[in-house]
Parts: sequence; C-alpha cells; structure tokens
Amino acid sequence: MEIREILERNPIIPAIKNEDGLDEVIESNSEIIFVIMSNLINIQGIVKRLKEVNKIVFVHIDMIEGLSSSSYGIDYFISHIKADGIITTKHNVVSFAKKRNVSVIQRFFVLDSFSFKNTIMHIRENKPDAVEILPGVMPKIIKRICNLVNIPVITGGLIDEKEDIINALGAGAEGVSTTDKKLWDF
Repeated sequence: MEIREILERNPIIPAIKNEDGLDEVIESNSEIIFVIMSNLINIQGIVKRLKEVNKIVFVHIDMIEGLSSSSYGIDYFISHIKADGIITTKHNVVSFAKKRNVSVIQRFFVLDSFSFKNTIMHIRENKPDAVEILPGVMPKIIKRICNLVNIPVITGGLIDEKEDIINALGAGAEGVSTTDKKLWDF
C-alpha cells in the first residue's frame, strides 16, 4: 500500500471520533479513513466495520483510551486490531511500528519557528510514510514543509470550509483530513 497513490485518489480524508460519523463515513466516497479518537473497547469493532466495506483505515494510536504507547501496547494493536496503519505524534511509536512493517503517519503541531525546525528534524530522523501537519489552515508553512521533505504531507485541524482544502492542496499538501462531514465528498 503506497500512501501517495491513495492520496492521489482521495485527497480529502474523512476523520471520525469514536463511532460518531461511522455510518456516514462508510457511505462516503473516500477509500481512506482516519479514526482519530476511540477506546480499547470499541476500536476493534470500528476498524472491522470499515474494513468490511473495503476502507483503508489509519488509527490515531495515541488517542485510543486505555492503550499504552509502550511496545506491548503497539504489539497488541498491530496483532489484534488489524488497521492498515497508525497515526501518532510519538517518535518511539514511529520507530517501533516501522520495525514491524506498519505504515505510519506522524502528526506534528507546528505552532512556532521552534516547532517548525523540530518537525523537519524529526521527519528526517523518523522517516514516517507520511506526515500530518496541524493546524491545516497555514498554507505558507505547509508549502515550506512540502519543499523540505520528500514524503506525502497531509494537513488537518480547523478545516471547516472548502477554501481551507483548496488552500492546503494548493500549498502542496497531498491530503486534507477533516471531521466536518459536509466536506467529506467535496
């Protein structure tokens, strides 16, 4: 599974929190879905339902309530949940998942010049399959990051208008994630 190819077909990525929006995301045209919040009780069922309708599922592993980001927690997730990949902000999780041949999207919050520099450094060190930059409403920063890294860049956070999507994609992002249902099939 090549993330860049998936993003070419699906530049808008529906993102759901727990089971909220699950029925709508199943009906969406997107083949890739981000599950950005869940818990140890419901995550397996959410992923199973999405996989049953042939969705590519990435789960924000840091946001699974009740799951530790230790190697045991990640091993449990990989062997029992059966998602296509993970999203994480944690550098140790990227490294561990990559060793297990799991696709990883590393999420970064770029808030100032210090976090910008650290983001670039960590992308180069960790070598995730893709990155997600938040907030997604900063075309100037998105463009700078896209010019400095050679992996797919996804944006998310505060995306609530079509213009936000157009600006992010115009700045070089290959995908835009949003929980705003009205934008899922834009």
